[in-house]
Amino acid sequence: MTPTVLIVDDEAPICDNLSAYLEDDDLRVQVAHSGEEALRLVEAGLEVQVCIMDLRLPGMDGNQAALALHRLDPGIRFLIHTGSTDFTPSPDLAHIGITPEHLFNKPVVDMSRLVRAVRLLCPVT
Repeated sequence: MTPTVLIVDDEAPICDNLSAYLEDDDLRVQVAHSGEEALRLVEAGLEVQVCIMDLRLPGMDGNQAALALHRLDPGIRFLIHTGSTDFTPSPDLAHIGITPEHLFNKPVVDMSRLVRAVRLLCPVT
């Protein structure tokens, strides 16, 4: 099964760049431009293995969105993609498995590192 990656970011160029790179590595990609949109997709039946989550989103922020997605589907694994250089996972995020190793600062310079992180979270079966 090819893993599905959900990218949640309000910046279209970032979504486009991440999507293109991940798709070139044979991953399925779905994009949501807000936490609310991501929730709607999962509630509608989208099966996601990994979510690449921005933190600063309009409306529901990335922390809230990750926790809400985890409540909907505890199997979703998360990578944080942020422009904040001083971010550390809160205890709530750590509780759902987000560690400093799951943090990627914008812009991602080494995209192969991101792909490796996705593959580690959901190996192809």
